[in-house]
Amino acid sequence: MRPSILFPLFAETRTLGGVGPKLEKLIARVAGPRIVDLIFDLPIGLIDRSYRPRLVDAEEGRIATVTVTVLDHVAPRDRRQPYRIRCSDDTSRIELIYFHAHADYLNRTLPVGSTRVVSGKIERYKDKLQMPHPDHVLASDELGEMPLHEPVYALTEGLPAKPLLKAVRAAVAKVPALPEWDDLAFVKAKGWKPFDVALRATHAPTNERDLALDTAERSRLAYDELLANQLALLLIRRQMRGAKKGRSLKGDGSLKALAVAALPFALTDAQLRVIGEIEADMASPQRMLRLLQGDVGAGKTIIAFLALLGAVESGTQGALMAPTDILSRQHMAALEPFAKAAGIRMALLTGRERSGRDQTLAALARGDIHILVGTHALFSEDVAFADLGLAVVDEQHRFGVHQRMQLQGKGGRPADVLVMTATPIPRTLALTVYGDMDVSRLTGRPPGRKPIDTRTLSVERLDEVIEHLRKAIARGARAYWVCPLVEESEKIDLAAAEERAAMLKRSLGSKVGLVHGRMKGPERDAAMAKFKSGETSILVATTVIEVGVDVPEATIMVVEHAERFGLAQLHQLRGRVGRGQGKSSCLLLYQGPLGETAKARLKTMRDTDDGFVIAEQDLRLRGAGELLGTRQSGMPLFRLADLAAHSDLLAVARDDAQLVLQRDPELQSARGEALRTLLYLFGRDEAVRYLRAG
Repeated sequence: MRPSILFPLFAETRTLGGVGPKLEKLIARVAGPRIVDLIFDLPIGLIDRSYRPRLVDAEEGRIATVTVTVLDHVAPRDRRQPYRIRCSDDTSRIELIYFHAHADYLNRTLPVGSTRVVSGKIERYKDKLQMPHPDHVLASDELGEMPLHEPVYALTEGLPAKPLLKAVRAAVAKVPALPEWDDLAFVKAKGWKPFDVALRATHAPTNERDLALDTAERSRLAYDELLANQLALLLIRRQMRGAKKGRSLKGDGSLKALAVAALPFALTDAQLRVIGEIEADMASPQRMLRLLQGDVGAGKTIIAFLALLGAVESGTQGALMAPTDILSRQHMAALEPFAKAAGIRMALLTGRERSGRDQTLAALARGDIHILVGTHALFSEDVAFADLGLAVVDEQHRFGVHQRMQLQGKGGRPADVLVMTATPIPRTLALTVYGDMDVSRLTGRPPGRKPIDTRTLSVERLDEVIEHLRKAIARGARAYWVCPLVEESEKIDLAAAEERAAMLKRSLGSKVGLVHGRMKGPERDAAMAKFKSGETSILVATTVIEVGVDVPEATIMVVEHAERFGLAQLHQLRGRVGRGQGKSSCLLLYQGPLGETAKARLKTMRDTDDGFVIAEQDLRLRGAGELLGTRQSGMPLFRLADLAAHSDLLAVARDDAQLVLQRDPELQSARGEALRTLLYLFGRDEAVRYLRAG
């Protein structure tokens, strides 16, 4: 149960004074529905009202606090015109400007002849000083009530800054003094204050420096969040490995030898190393929970297949799960010849397999199917294995921890789990997202894979690109044309793709195909099949081709509006070419002028094709929150920690969490109890449930 000391923080924001239903909805949009969400919503800027000039010295564009006498009110004849209040000090004059004004209210607040302190942005219009809509208007004896330094928070449409600021202050006031969960010697060495003191200081910056990520206060908060993350992952890992004891899956190598003999290429040293790591893990009595990270086209699928054959050799079954229909079918088509060479039976199961589904399920339950390939359909209630030994999950970031746990329980006895991703993940991120797993990294490119010539071109040179395609198609080349990405709008994505396909057809003839996310499965398969067979030479697509699509004959990738894509996504798209014998190129079309981040992204794409280098750069440019796509990627989005800035603290948090669980496995000491509070504070309730005494 959540400790009672935290109850006030987990109340809804509507329990705060001044927060009604409308404001509650708007606050939920920027921060979240509970008070704890508000306290973790840190300032992004600062308004400094300490600049107090005479009017004659007031600098344009600055926030200033000035003391003035009200001279007169000039009401507009037309409601569309502003209401002006003329004021002065003994050096100059200024006009306070109000649009859509209420004259009664302004006459009460700023009566003619009164002295007032006003604070807001100084502007100049036709050589006159102005202050549109002052933020504060006070009588001179109320000056103490005006905050000289005001934190600025991220807003959303319809949410005014003042009510949000008031709500955050009320939320922060509810934070109690909490038991110290960090190592006392470490806290002392760092010169850190207690959690509640650090949090209050972070919400009360007095200069720009206070907003920096490396202040003692911000570092303390970041460390606490990272420690909660690492502790939770270790507890989940312990549960997944220890709750049901694993078993040793040790094959004799006979099936693998037959499959390897049928391969048209030799395995690389990197592939052999990773296969060795996986086999050793499967042979141990502990359950395997391993992440296989490999760049686009590094040869992960064949490694997964050899691991699945190891499971079959040891008398169990294997499952290979992919996130999309296209990818499942592709895995099936690519691996079936090697399955035949090894003399084993594979089957496919996706949401679209209606006919023959019952027979497949019956054969699976009897153990006649050795390896089942499929999509989310493998999670269905009616899917039961005779004895599932190894589950392989492709494109791991599309599935969460719960789905991993669900799949590995499908065979009655606990299965080993190997998850794969072609999205290279920086080391710091791998620790926070996959800390519950061992990690194998597959580096280098497979034999015969050639580098891809990457160029950036302004969209104004579109005609040249089309001419280049015309010549390439005449030589028998095939090309992808990826259309611009529009945030969260499939309709606009689709319109852009359809329009581009029509334009390319007019320019290049009928050999232009189209594939997008809103197509029905069979329709999409048909479009892909035409491109694969060469019936169409150009495939216009939205990003549905980003993951796993394999057409070795395709040698040109055109990405339109490349500046709108993240680095990881550009890298994935580029990886769709360069898979065959021909020399491949990637043309990144951009719309200028480019911002600094977009420039840096495109430069990185030109400079390197190493996915791990690209991933580290992407983390620096975009931050962890966006790195693997939006929230549905299943990644934890940190509120207080920044993985690029706080990576050194992550390593310490990892070591500390390991040490804590060695000394106090059930968190029953005084510090252990405090750490339970930390886990609840950061919403890691699930991890606490895994403690035997929890």
